[in-house]
Amino acid sequence: MSDDNATTRNVIVRSMRHESDGVISLELEALEGPLPPWQPGAHVDIVVGDGTTRQYSLCGPADARTYRIGVLREPDGRGGSAHVHTSVRPGDRVELKGPRNHFALESAPVYRLVAGGIGVTPILAMAAHLEAQGSDWKLFYAGRSRSTMAFIAELEAYGDKVVFSADDEGARLDLGAVVADAPADALWYACGPSGLLAALDETLVAAGRGDNLRTELFAVPVSDEPAAATDGFSVELRASGMTLQVPSDRSILEVVTEAGIDVMHDCEEGICGSCETKVLDGEIDHRDYVLTNQEKAKGDCMMVCVSRANCPVLVLDL
Repeated sequence: MSDDNATTRNVIVRSMRHESDGVISLELEALEGPLPPWQPGAHVDIVVGDGTTRQYSLCGPADARTYRIGVLREPDGRGGSAHVHTSVRPGDRVELKGPRNHFALESAPVYRLVAGGIGVTPILAMAAHLEAQGSDWKLFYAGRSRSTMAFIAELEAYGDKVVFSADDEGARLDLGAVVADAPADALWYACGPSGLLAALDETLVAAGRGDNLRTELFAVPVSDEPAAATDGFSVELRASGMTLQVPSDRSILEVVTEAGIDVMHDCEEGICGSCETKVLDGEIDHRDYVLTNQEKAKGDCMMVCVSRANCPVLVLDL
């Protein structure tokens, strides 16, 4: 992660717009100079009322002066979305970090996009980019009802490249048919509820295309199996000149933070990517939901909130 992406910036809320039942969009403008450029799949960290941060995907259109995010009000969430919906207004200043991107588009001959609910936000930017590039793409967008599905008007402009499936209209998304109809070399990008992503993954694996799926999660998948137990290990913090012990019942993030090392973090569940840390040496036990299998295989970074070591000593660039 670059220093630029870790910088906190003050931005102003230029406008807010009602996009669907429970979803508003915010257009954010830099107070000084241009905002950093970004690519589809990127997100920013917004500092909310209690001083913590929440991640929101950039949904475009790409502009050097403004960012746009979509925010779903979640009654059972941690309070970030409620703060945005009830307390933030046009003209207000908010703090922002990023952008960062763990969901970037890769080169492919064909693209298939799948969005569920508020998961449409990163997919919206991808569709606009692919259309501008003249790529072969199609989007399948599912929701409870059209009234709850944000950005429909923008997506309708793409004609039959976008297929809408609203539950209350009896038009449930048939993933089996969607996968069967797609070219074998299609690269899939999906964002939405964990159940939708798990079903798509199972369908693609059954079709022998499991490696073609790229996903982004908003919540940790529910599992009946407890996390595998591990022994304690050591972390050498090369930049700080410290070596710390990480016991079996504590995370690397907890230990290094207690030692006074500042590591940006938020979810502490392995889904937001905030605590990504460069690994200089050692074998990683990856337990996050951010990195792709290819990125995990490189072994050069990890999410220190959940991932651990498969070796006695892990050397970090901290």
